[in-house]
Amino acid sequence: MERALWSSVSGMSAQQLSLDTIANNLANVNTTSFKGSQIRFQDMLYSVLKTPGATSGDAEVPTGTQIGYGTRVSEISKSFKQGSLKETNRDLDIAIEGDGFFEVILPDGTSAYTRDASFHTTNAGEVVTVDGYKVAGFDAIDQGTTEITIAGDGSFSSIVNGSQVPKTRLTLTLFTNPEGLRAMGRNLYQPTESSGPAQSGNNPGENGSGFLAQRYLENSNVNPAQEMVNMIVTQRAYEANSKAIRASDDMLEVANSLRR
Repeated sequence: MERALWSSVSGMSAQQLSLDTIANNLANVNTTSFKGSQIRFQDMLYSVLKTPGATSGDAEVPTGTQIGYGTRVSEISKSFKQGSLKETNRDLDIAIEGDGFFEVILPDGTSAYTRDASFHTTNAGEVVTVDGYKVAGFDAIDQGTTEITIAGDGSFSSIVNGSQVPKTRLTLTLFTNPEGLRAMGRNLYQPTESSGPAQSGNNPGENGSGFLAQRYLENSNVNPAQEMVNMIVTQRAYEANSKAIRASDDMLEVANSLRR
């Protein structure tokens, strides 16, 4: 009965983390380029009362007796599947159709990476994120620019005082394991040992990188209906574990009352 108590406690703790994950996904259902999180579980250590394959007299035990001690969260990872695109008609809104990230420069000089390309310009013409971080490899926008054109392959030009001015081609950064990136918030990621180093300088549409879609942004890839179903399943699992604790407590109460 004590095993049941601790197993149920681990189950309730795991389902609480699951609900936290679902709540964060739902909170970001309208966040540009947000990538939903997925939680996975593993069973915990087992108490082996009889080892499978052990001998009992002259016979071999085919299955044995093993009692588990509950569950634990094995990972909470990001799903980088493509989100749908929405049209914005802003020249500096760029969606990535496929794999890849834009590199941005943080105030301390380090790099971070984002798929939220809702860019803006400063009074000096520098292209920055909504938080003011400079976008690496993005040429400044000249004074007098009336139109910006960015092709799917990253080709970039602008119309300045009626004349076309070619710009440096935009490139994307890839990672061997994007699920290993560290989420910083603000739609930014930083590489880790698990993600591998940043593979920068990839032309859109080449080396496995996606194409660019100007005047579009990528929506969150969270499916609200699926998250609601996950929330119901999580709630029911939490309730079931709490009932197992109550049942174990009732059985212990009965056992303790046998002396009276």
